Formats: sequence, C-alpha cells, structure tokens
Amino acid sequence: MIRTPFTALFGVQHPVVCGGMTGYGTAPLIGAVAEAGALGMLTALTQPSPEALAREIERTRSLTDKPFGVNLTILPTIHEVPYAEYRAVVVESGITVVETAGSSPVPHLPHLKAAGVRVIHKATSVRHALAAERAGVDAVSIDGFECAGHPGPDDVPGLVLIPAAVRALSIPVIASGGFATGSGMAAALALGADAVNMGTRFIATEEAPVHPRVKDRVVASSETDTVVIFRPFRNTARVVRNAIAEKIATIEARPGATFADVAELAAGARGRQNVLVEGDVDGGLMWAGQAMGLIDSVAPVREVVATIMADAEELLGRRLPGLLA
Repeated sequence: MIRTPFTALFGVQHPVVCGGMTGYGTAPLIGAVAEAGALGMLTALTQPSPEALAREIERTRSLTDKPFGVNLTILPTIHEVPYAEYRAVVVESGITVVETAGSSPVPHLPHLKAAGVRVIHKATSVRHALAAERAGVDAVSIDGFECAGHPGPDDVPGLVLIPAAVRALSIPVIASGGFATGSGMAAALALGADAVNMGTRFIATEEAPVHPRVKDRVVASSETDTVVIFRPFRNTARVVRNAIAEKIATIEARPGATFADVAELAAGARGRQNVLVEGDVDGGLMWAGQAMGLIDSVAPVREVVATIMADAEELLGRRLPGLLA
C-alpha cells in the first residue's frame, strides 16, 4: 500500500483524486470513486441550483460512507452564479473537502476554513500555486499542459511543472494532466508529488454518467486526438478533436475574431446535452486530455483504481529497485 502526506491529510486509502469534471462529477461516479478508496469531487455547478447540490450530496452519501468532496469552479459567466449559496450548502452538508478552480479561492477561504473544510486549489503555474499556498489552502493540484480543460497559457508539461511545484511548495502537491496508469502514478511520486489527479481515465468507466459513445470515443482515441482552442481569447482549453472543435479553431484563427463568434458552438449546455446525454460526439465540445492515448478499455472504477495502484506498487517495489547496481 502506498501512503503519502495526501492520504494521511484527506483520510483516503489511495493517493488518487477524481477532480471536478462538469457534467461527469455526479453521485454515480463520485460514489464509486470513494468506494474504491480514492477521493472524488462532485461538481457543484453541474447542479442547476444550490438546493440540487444538497440533494446530490445526499445521493452520494447513500452510495458510500467514505470521504468525498465538492468542486467549486469560479469563472466569469454570462449568468451570475450564486457562489455563496453553493458554498453554504457545502458547509451545511458537512462536506470536509473542497476543490477550488478557476479564479482565486481567497473570497471563499474564510468561510470554508472556519467550518473545518480542507481546500485543494487547482493551479496551472508555480506562481499561482504559491499564491494559493500563501492564502491558506491545504494542497495544490498542479495541471500540466497535457490536461483536459484549461491548462493555462504557459504550455509547461507535467514532467517540468510537477517537480518545479514540489520544489517551491511546502504543502501536498497533486500531479494532474496525463495520468491514467500505474507507471504514471509511479512517475508522479518519483517527481515528488503526493497524489495524482485523473479526469479523462474516469470518463471511460462503467459508472461515468454519460452516453456509451462518449466512453468509446475516449478508448478509440490516441494522444494526438485533442486540440487546443480559445488561445486567442486568453482562455486556453484542451478538448477532443471533433467537428465542433475544428470549426472553432478555424473561426478563431480569423483576424479580429472574438469569443462572441464561437460562443454558440462552445456553449456548455450544448456540449452536455448533445455529447454527454445524446452521445453525438461531434455535436458539441467534448472535454478530455492527452491521457486518452493510454486508455484501452471501459472498466469499473474499482478495477481502474486497483489496477493503477497494483501496477505502481510493482514498479516502485520491484522493477525500479532492481535497476540499482
């Protein structure tokens, strides 16, 4: 068994996190992640209201008595989001772990820390990770350029970013971006990380609450089947290379293009309905990382976690020590 400062701090069996994934992070997946001994995050904003989040927390508790958390992604939106109300639900529901992402967690920290909530902040650079540490978060999830979602503007891959963050920080570091295997787990630990965060690997699981064609697309894809978009709008994003992503890439390359020119194509509601619910994998943006190239099957969450941990333990306990003269 692999024990790290992360497993001790958050009270979980394995140093594995299923971070916030909009549209995916609901009770069926997060309950299964918790039961497998890892730490999963319900995505608060997947739920249409704070009241719905409260119900989803209770639904997850009906599936597991093990720890799980809530992701609160703080981003500019067209319609105002009642973040304070979502945060209040987290506290009142007795959630003990929150993952913040997007903008600074500072406005939320006094309320969360006063309630005894441990906070993980997702960062895409060492400078932002240090700012989060100074603000008082308990751990940082550092996203390399390989990750799905928003990898930031610096294009630094995990092989450099993870040890750079470990060297600079004194709190636990969770390595994120490109992790889907036991060898990746072993590599992250060798780089100094205390856990790994996986998103794309958990999409290709039996419990992921999305259309089977989405899971099949992840399995069939290679590490080259993603595309980076929104860079001209200073909101770099990595998504699956599909018809909508290609169309957005063409439009945003035009001189003078603005986000308004692609907003309808990029709408989150469109992606969730067309892609995740209906299984039209070309009908909207589909978010996944380069780790798709490492995934060759759809499996139960428990099997995914157990295989990764067994393979990592084999590498760390037998193969790598055996290379020493």
